[in-house]
Amino acid sequence: MTQLTTPPAGAPAKKPASLPRRPRRGSGFGTMRRREKVLRYVLLLFALVVTVGPFVWQLSTSLKGAGENIYTSTPQFIPSNPTFDNYLRVAETIPVLSYAKNSLIVAAMAVAGNAVGCTLAGFALAKLHFRGRTLFLALVLGTLVLPGEVTIVSQYVTVRSLGLADTLVGVALPTAVAMLNVLLMRAAFMAIPDEMDEAAVIDGASAWQRLIHIGLPNVRGMLSVITIFAFIGAWDDFLWPLIVLTDPQNYTLTVGLQYLSGAFTANPRVIAAGTMIAFIPIVIVFATLQRFFFRGVEEGAIKG
Repeated sequence: MTQLTTPPAGAPAKKPASLPRRPRRGSGFGTMRRREKVLRYVLLLFALVVTVGPFVWQLSTSLKGAGENIYTSTPQFIPSNPTFDNYLRVAETIPVLSYAKNSLIVAAMAVAGNAVGCTLAGFALAKLHFRGRTLFLALVLGTLVLPGEVTIVSQYVTVRSLGLADTLVGVALPTAVAMLNVLLMRAAFMAIPDEMDEAAVIDGASAWQRLIHIGLPNVRGMLSVITIFAFIGAWDDFLWPLIVLTDPQNYTLTVGLQYLSGAFTANPRVIAAGTMIAFIPIVIVFATLQRFFFRGVEEGAIKG
């Protein structure tokens, strides 16, 4: 006959044996297998070479003197004797400061038009209820499907009929309100909770007051995004200024850079220097607004 024995009162109870835990396989970067890590780094390195490589090559070429061979089988990104003579030759060949001033005027008008026009249109499409809003939104989406080359003839006819041909205003007018920027601003305003807007309406706030006191403080990041897009688009545009402008005094920088290429020969070092001169303002604008740019990409959070 078996007897049940109880453990002493002071003895600790034994815990049941537990099975060994299996290592968890997560999907985070720290738990990825070695092959997956290597593949990711290879893809990132490839993207870095594709995006940054041409810029580094142009910068290197612009700093190389006439005695250095830029067509070596093994690329040399660091010049043996860096020189700024190519930049001086750009200034001697074309009135680079005058062309840069014209480009800056066009870009400023494009930025102002997009900042005001796209903000008003985006707020109206997101927060105002009026007849035909859905149709207008469909038209905005429809314009994004058409490539710019399809409408360039009608744009030129319109600009010429307005008497704005061969003027900087005529260059900036078609880019004053970009439909993509309108959609971006609409998305930013849509992220604002309707409860805030409804509470303002109950308090008697007008549409302008809701835009200024509720809308704009919460879309400053997206406003910086469309500012960068508008500036880069206007500054880098080549085809439209080439068609509209005929007087060399009104040329923008991108159009004026074509004079760096001769009729029969071209100096790639001088062309690279001109390209870098045209690239500097973009770097300055992006460096100034980058913190607002990345905030605008993730727009939607309401700040208290």
